[in-house]
Amino acid sequence: MSKQDLSVTAKVINGGMAGFLGVTCVFPIDLAKTRLQNQHGKDIYKGMIDCLMKTARIEGFLGMYRGAAVNLTLVTPEKAIKLAANDFFRQLLMEDGMQRNLKMEMLAGCGAGMCQVVVTCPMEMLKIQLQDAGRLAVHHHGSASAPSSRSYTIGSASTHKHPSATIIAWELLRTQGLGGLYKGLGATLLRDIPFSIIYFPLFANLNNLGFNELTGKASFVHSFMSGCVAGSIAAVIVTPLDVLKTRIQTLKKGLIEDNYSGITDCARKLWIQEGPSAFMKGAGCRALVIAPLFGIAQGVYFIGIGEKILKCFE
Repeated sequence: MSKQDLSVTAKVINGGMAGFLGVTCVFPIDLAKTRLQNQHGKDIYKGMIDCLMKTARIEGFLGMYRGAAVNLTLVTPEKAIKLAANDFFRQLLMEDGMQRNLKMEMLAGCGAGMCQVVVTCPMEMLKIQLQDAGRLAVHHHGSASAPSSRSYTIGSASTHKHPSATIIAWELLRTQGLGGLYKGLGATLLRDIPFSIIYFPLFANLNNLGFNELTGKASFVHSFMSGCVAGSIAAVIVTPLDVLKTRIQTLKKGLIEDNYSGITDCARKLWIQEGPSAFMKGAGCRALVIAPLFGIAQGVYFIGIGEKILKCFE
C-alpha cells in the first residue's frame, strides 16, 4: 500500500472513530433538536432541558437514543467522507495543502459538503422519523392519528408505534424507490455546503493561530477548541436551513401540522404561521451537538489514531 493510500485510509479511520464517539456523547441533544424544530409553538416542549426530561420520564433513558443505531451505523462513512474529502480538495486546490488561501479553503469545504450528502441525506431521513416518533406519540395522545398521504405505512399496530429504521427504509424503497430515501436532498445540500464552506476555513485559520514552530502543529487543546468554536458558529449560522430540512424530511405529521412541497413552500409557511423566530428553533441544541462533535473529530485527527492503528498492521 502506497503512502497516499495509507494517508487516505488513516483519514477514513479517524473520521469514522470521531463520528462514532461524538454521536454517542451528544445524540440525546440532537434528538431534542429534532423534536423542538418539528413542534409548532411550545405545546409539548418548552426547551431542550424540558424535552430531555419529558423524554426520559415517558420513554426511559433509551428513548433519548431513538435513531442512534442509524447514526452509529452510517456516521463512520459520513464523517470519513466529509473530513477526507476536505483534505483531498485542499491538497488538490492548494500547492502544499497548508498555504492560507481563503477562497480555495471555502471551495474545498464546498466539495466536502457535496460529497457527504450521499450518506447524510438517507441517514438523517431515517434518523428523523425515529427521533420524532416520541413527540408524535405525545402529540396524538388520546386521539386517533390518521396517517397523511406522505407518511410511511407500517403493517401492524405494534410496529407502527415503534418503527425501526429497516422497516421505514424498506417501505420508502418499496413505495417511492431510491428517491424516497433522498427526500430533502436539496435542503440537505443547502445546509451542508454552507456549513462546510464556513467550518473548514474557520477551523483552519483558528487552528493556525496556535501553530507551534517546534512541534510543527497546534496543541491538542487548541485543535479541540478550534473545532468546537468553528463547529458551533457554523451550526448556528445554518440553523434556518436545518429547520427547513428537518420539516421537509419528517414524513409523519401532527394533527395540525403541514406537509411541504419543497424548500420555498416550507419557508413561506414557516414564516407566515410561526414567525421568523421559528427559523432558529434548536439553534442552541445544534451548537451543543456540533461543537463537541467536531472538537472530538479534530482531536482524533490530532492524535492520529488511524495512523497508529495502521502501524500495527505493517
